Amino acid sequence: PHVPPISALRPGTPVAIILKADQPTGHRVYGIVADLLTRGDHPRGVKVRLRDGRVGRVQKVVEEA
Repeated sequence: PHVPPISALRPGTPVAIILKADQPTGHRVYGIVADLLTRGDHPRGVKVRLRDGRVGRVQKVVEEA
């Protein structure tokens, strides 16, 4: 599966992420990007912090959160 490139992400982007704890199950959570934590593209997804403080790797950009 393709993950979004870092160029598609900025603070305020609504996204679906996988938290580190959920990597074995692939469970996704949804939120709004607060900070980008990865400098460039990453094969498992760019790491971000959401506005609620959760951190994970972006799996997709969602149309509305």
